[in-house]
Amino acid sequence: MIHAFPCGTPALDFVGTLRARRNERPAEKLDGDAALDAWFVEAGLVDAAPGSQGTDLEEAIALREAIYDLVSARRLGEELPAGARELVNARAAEAPIGVGLDASSPGDVRVSRAGSIRQGLATLARETVEIVGSADGALLRECARPECTQIYLDRSRGGRREWCAMKTCGNRVKASKFRARHRADHEGGDQADD
Repeated sequence: MIHAFPCGTPALDFVGTLRARRNERPAEKLDGDAALDAWFVEAGLVDAAPGSQGTDLEEAIALREAIYDLVSARRLGEELPAGARELVNARAAEAPIGVGLDASSPGDVRVSRAGSIRQGLATLARETVEIVGSADGALLRECARPECTQIYLDRSRGGRREWCAMKTCGNRVKASKFRARHRADHEGGDQADD
């Protein structure tokens, strides 16, 4: 698996394909057509690679940034940027990924998903509209790990989730705090010996 999916929704995980946004050099995970195809398959939006080509990657990155601008504005209680809103609305009006029932054998019935990159982007735009335009928008949070810029929906019981994922960012923050406490304890102990 090339990509990570800590946010719980494809649209927000898609935003996370540009990691560490505030760093001097953010990490771009959509670095080519193959990476874009892989993202849609790994996200479970399609069963087979949609065959990204031409301007698909460029359009995907433009939509990703528009989604980021919208969820960030909603999270911060700011006015939605007009350009981002227009782009997401235009994409959301297009045909989404197609779904159907695949019944290759009587005991094996499953959902099949197929579509182009454009249809995948429409699906992500629709989900963004649903998040930003509903009560879910109030649940948008940014990961508390300073190096991480993932945005997620905080559906935790008390609304106190701090990290995009406990396995990655949560563990890193806790380990860092532990090391800092341990270092402070030893430094304090060394000074007491003087």
